Amino acid sequence: MSVLASKSPSESMVIMTELVLPNDTNQLGNLLGGKLMHWIDIAAALVAMRHAGRVCVTASVDEINFHEPIKLGHVVEIRATITRAFRSSMEINVEAFRQDPLNGIEAHASTAYLTFVAIDQYGKPLPVPQIEPQTPAETQRFEEAAYRRQERLRHREEMNEMRKK
Repeated sequence: MSVLASKSPSESMVIMTELVLPNDTNQLGNLLGGKLMHWIDIAAALVAMRHAGRVCVTASVDEINFHEPIKLGHVVEIRATITRAFRSSMEINVEAFRQDPLNGIEAHASTAYLTFVAIDQYGKPLPVPQIEPQTPAETQRFEEAAYRRQERLRHREEMNEMRKK
C-alpha cells in the first residue's frame, strides 16, 4: 500500500455563491433550511472529493446551526474546508454567510460539520491523505475535529448499547 502525501486544508477549500430566489424561500421570505442544507452538503462533498481525489459520500451531519435568517434576494456565500482526515473519513466545516447586495452587509448565517468517506466503485472505504495545518486557526480546527470525532464514536457506541437492551 502506498503512502498518500499529506495536504493542506487550503488545497481543497471550496467557496460557492448562491442567490436566494422566490422558490428557495418559505412563507416569511426566508431561505428554506433544507435548501441551505442541500448547498452545504454539495460544498462539503466537493471539498472531500478534492482532498481525497476519489468519489466521497456523506457519512454524517454532526450539526447544523442556523445563526441568522437569510432573506429573498440575499447572496449566500458558502465556505467549506476540511478540518481533519482520519483513515478513510474526513470532517468538513461549512460556514454560510448572507450578504445583502443592496447595503453590503454580511452576516455569519450558519455553521455545519459533516463527515465524508472516500469509497471505491464497490462502496468500500478507501484511505485518504492526511491534513497538514498551515495556520494557527487550521491547527485549532484540526485539534477540535479530533474531539468531535471522539464524541461521534462515543455517541455511536452508546446508541448501539441502547439498541441491545
